[in-house]
Amino acid sequence: MEAAASEHRLQFGSMVYGCEHYRRRCKIRAPCCGEVFGCRHCHNEATAKDDRHELPRHEVKRVICLVCDTEQPAAKVCSNCGVNMGEYFCDVCKFYDDDTEKQQFHCDDCGICRVGGRENYFHCQKCGSCYVNSLRDRHMCVENSMKHQCPICCEYLFDSLRETRILDCGHTMHFECFREMIQHNQYICPICYKSALNMTPEWRNLDEEVAATIMPEDYRYKVWIFCNDCHKTSEVYFHVLGHKCNQCKSYNTRTTGPPATTVAQ
Repeated sequence: MEAAASEHRLQFGSMVYGCEHYRRRCKIRAPCCGEVFGCRHCHNEATAKDDRHELPRHEVKRVICLVCDTEQPAAKVCSNCGVNMGEYFCDVCKFYDDDTEKQQFHCDDCGICRVGGRENYFHCQKCGSCYVNSLRDRHMCVENSMKHQCPICCEYLFDSLRETRILDCGHTMHFECFREMIQHNQYICPICYKSALNMTPEWRNLDEEVAATIMPEDYRYKVWIFCNDCHKTSEVYFHVLGHKCNQCKSYNTRTTGPPATTVAQ
């Protein structure tokens, strides 16, 4: 009976309290400015215009229980009313969340908490972030690829709440930004200009269109092209629909000058 009552007390208010970002039973006092916020995202959004600064999550020391309004040192259980202030609590990140269906876990290498279940992710040391297991040994590594802004919306990717997409070149962006980019018929990485996904079917279709479109005699001349995918130069016949790389067969190319020749001294 006593054990059941204790468990009920811990669970009291679960998934009832919180902010627009998390279900939790506490607010945090920001160590940077001393103000009280629902979470670090609430803080960052509130200070975005006038006094822009980000809350250092690992430095949070004080929290306020939303059930009994008691301010206290950061811990999982309220020192006054005995409720769990978060069913998931990370003492490193000072992170609270009642919605454990997210399968939160702390990654020591990332230094922050992730969602999706520890067993479903691995940490890529070169890329500097956690990726889903299906990408192990199946993605192009780019040093610290997640530690920069999304090239479309400019939000910092490493600790973004939104799903990310790894392009074939290894660079990353938000999945919804990637999808919008594709919907606008943009298929190259905004950072390195390589093809953002496997374009082989599209190149085959373009082969057929080029073969079916005969250029007038005045336009049958050769041009030099640079391939954004393999970084090789080729000399090919000009065509209004596109220029195919002689090396990797990609149409992700641009016209350029002829390669420099070395003159013997």
